[in-house]
Amino acid sequence: MVWATLLSVPMTQPKTWRAGRFWWDCNSPVSADVTTLRALIFDLDALADVECDGHRVAYNAAFKEHGLNFEWSVTRYRKLLALSDERQRVSAELRKRSVSTESDVLTKLLADDIYTTKSMMLDEMILDADLTPRPGLLDLVMDAFTAGVVVAVVGGGQRSWTEPLVRQLVGDGVVETVVTADDVKKPMPDSEAFRTALWELGVPAENALAITGSASGLRAATSTGLASVVITGDGAPEIPAAVAVRPDYAGDEPLRMSDCQRLHGRWSADHKPADAA
Repeated sequence: MVWATLLSVPMTQPKTWRAGRFWWDCNSPVSADVTTLRALIFDLDALADVECDGHRVAYNAAFKEHGLNFEWSVTRYRKLLALSDERQRVSAELRKRSVSTESDVLTKLLADDIYTTKSMMLDEMILDADLTPRPGLLDLVMDAFTAGVVVAVVGGGQRSWTEPLVRQLVGDGVVETVVTADDVKKPMPDSEAFRTALWELGVPAENALAITGSASGLRAATSTGLASVVITGDGAPEIPAAVAVRPDYAGDEPLRMSDCQRLHGRWSADHKPADAA
């Protein structure tokens, strides 16, 4: 599919970052329309199931590399995602399977080694992992382009593979900015990645909607002050912090820009400052 070019500069142009206050930390003009939706900010897991089809596969390869005769199923891995720290997930599995139980220190060291091996393997295999866009994603991205709403992506991986993966999933030239681990000091669930995306877009948090596919992404988005939609991938549990929770973007009632604008408008009305009521 040929995509229209949204950018005037390529996505790979070097970034510049200045620490300090963001321009929207100052008082907004009285005339500013704080309810207008101007940007969609996806975390990488909202584009595809990078966790289960990428990280999980790399972990299973790392287990084998370290002589461990077990694998994580999708069901088991999704349960472990409740632990935000990857090394904690590995340590929990090692303890469950009575590996290195003679010493918590040895268990932690083995978990660190497995994590390092997995990270190296992920870097090598992620672009060949045959990851596919979540159902309905491309329709929403094109809907945003047509509506003049800019799109950004934040991810916890290195730029060397995150940026090519974004192009692989949604096409070239349709994402305004991609924020990766190379651009921040603190990974998600810290809010720095989303704040950096807002800074680069020149859009305040009240004029953007986050779409996340992970618990860490949701925490990062909400702590930034963003209204957030969660794409779960395998069902739709209750998540009070989200304005909507969906298994994907398709289905009988696909998520489109009109829905995003409605959800964002409702969130804005609920979070209107008391003195503006």
